[in-house]
Amino acid sequence: MYDITQRLEDMRAEARLGGGERRIDAQHAKGKLTARERIEILFDDDSFEEWDMFVEHRCADFGMADSKVPGDGVVTGFGTVNGRLVFVFSQDFTVFGGALSEAHAEKICKVMDQAMKVGVPVVGLNDSGGARIQEGVASLGGYAEVFQRNVLASGVVPQISMVMGPCAGGAVYSPAMTDFIFMVKDSSYMFVTGPDVVKTVTHEAVSHEELGGAVTHSSKSGVADHAFDNDVEALLQLRRFLDFLPASNREPPPVRATADVAGRSEPSLDSLIPDNPNKPYDMRELILKVVDEEDFFEIQPDFAGNIIVGFARVEGGTVGIVANQPMVLAGCLDIDSSRKAGRFVRFCDCFNIPIVTFVDVPGFLPGTQQEYGGIIKHGAKLLFAFAEATVPKVTVITRKAYGGAYDVMSSKHLRGDVNFAWPTAEIAVMGPKGAVEIIFRGDLDDEEKIAERTEEYRQKFANPFVAGARGYIDDIVMPRDTRRRIARALTMLRNKKLENPWKKHDNIPL
Repeated sequence: MYDITQRLEDMRAEARLGGGERRIDAQHAKGKLTARERIEILFDDDSFEEWDMFVEHRCADFGMADSKVPGDGVVTGFGTVNGRLVFVFSQDFTVFGGALSEAHAEKICKVMDQAMKVGVPVVGLNDSGGARIQEGVASLGGYAEVFQRNVLASGVVPQISMVMGPCAGGAVYSPAMTDFIFMVKDSSYMFVTGPDVVKTVTHEAVSHEELGGAVTHSSKSGVADHAFDNDVEALLQLRRFLDFLPASNREPPPVRATADVAGRSEPSLDSLIPDNPNKPYDMRELILKVVDEEDFFEIQPDFAGNIIVGFARVEGGTVGIVANQPMVLAGCLDIDSSRKAGRFVRFCDCFNIPIVTFVDVPGFLPGTQQEYGGIIKHGAKLLFAFAEATVPKVTVITRKAYGGAYDVMSSKHLRGDVNFAWPTAEIAVMGPKGAVEIIFRGDLDDEEKIAERTEEYRQKFANPFVAGARGYIDDIVMPRDTRRRIARALTMLRNKKLENPWKKHDNIPL
């Protein structure tokens, strides 16, 4: 018995050491933590239960039979984050560069299968050189098995990818199918083909960071949802982020006790909208003053800045926020903002998270670049997402809501449950000047008459009263009362039940 126990402890020590002290030191020298150090930061103290510590690869080619490390380059298991259960796999770059083998993939698949059975989130800490070349097609098959689990788990349990090192080639498609991708600046990168291949094929010289670094993907491509400065910040923010999410699609969003009174008034919001309708203001100010304790976790803050999305709480319960941002492109909807918000709305609908929408949108961004890029289809993604969503939807129009963009932004016509407008709201087909130029285009010689007609249109349509008269707006509220009215609406909608017609799945305009 003693021999077995001693052997067990030796194997555990070997597994915990990963690729050895030299490789661990090399990992630290790059400013990166090891797989196990990351797990220690992510999970509550002494809560992590490891699975498959003794799994080894089964490859005998190219001398691999003599090179085995218990755990085979990935640490898997479950634990609690702020007291709530989470499954994890953390790739160990010190063991074969974190390369994925058949056994490595089986470990990942096991925790994903179990997470779906018990209904809890899956977090992947990616740090891998890709497929283990010595295993050939077996490692590619392993990737496909993981991809299949990503698809089956989609919309069932939240899936979060934290890319903390290299993630290249076919490996990128697993994070791509998860709900959120976070990256670490200067130490993580993602791309399908690396700089060397790019140079050979297209003759472009580009670095790893420029091609697929955290800043590139969080600001240019929109692949990543956030970029953090280092491993520790990333993992601490991940702990905070997980607090907003329900465990699965069968659970309501978590509720956290708050001292922030639901009926709190915010008089400063009465002066948020400038007198000049063409002057911008910061929509983030409104969001922070309406939600609990000014706690707002923004998603993709550096991409498509003309729309803001993220998670907050109202009366302790998680809500998804979607808001036009007048500070960027006047808050117009374009291709990137439609994709960004459409995907976010669909996530909220998957996981029973109410959606609060703040509207100040003058329309869709005009131009050949947008039309050639497919703004029609991309804009339809956001429309489709709001229209199919069955979760509680509360909308507040703060200023402009023009044309088709009014419809798209969670209007009453797309089954918005409660739709408010501020007194400053302008709900019309287009702005007064443009409308007059079309309606009275044969009578534009007289400047005084043009000004008179413009003012006439403004008085008639550049206000919330016509929409209110038709029931498209449930009430016109003072800005200072916005939080109180949203909180009451969400309380009323707590037991909302709405089902879409049966279908195998929809066919969103991809």
